[in-house]
Amino acid sequence: MAYKGILKFGYALNGIRIAWQEEAHFKFHVTAGCVALLASWAFRVTTTEFLFVIVMIGMVMSAEIFNAALEELCDKFTTGHDPHIGKIKDLAAAAVFVTSCSAFLIGIVIFHPYLAHLL
Repeated sequence: MAYKGILKFGYALNGIRIAWQEEAHFKFHVTAGCVALLASWAFRVTTTEFLFVIVMIGMVMSAEIFNAALEELCDKFTTGHDPHIGKIKDLAAAAVFVTSCSAFLIGIVIFHPYLAHLL
């Protein structure tokens, strides 16, 4: 039984590898997440603030992976223009956008006092 769990973990890592290799936006979000983690460390944010940073990084990266998976699935069914496929892709992209905007706003709330203190 444990072998199947390890195998599934490998599938998940493969999905992350695919996202990294094939999705430019995923790379952008990973880079932004690393910047947020470094800023958290440099400013010595509170544990609660750090947890918010980690959760938002995970949410944005997960949304991006779901978006990529949905686009891949849609492209399997048609490569031509289909209004339903376009709507599905737009909705998935909107989910990434909303999650990213939320993460950005949370980042402003967390880091603004630390940055203001520097100035």
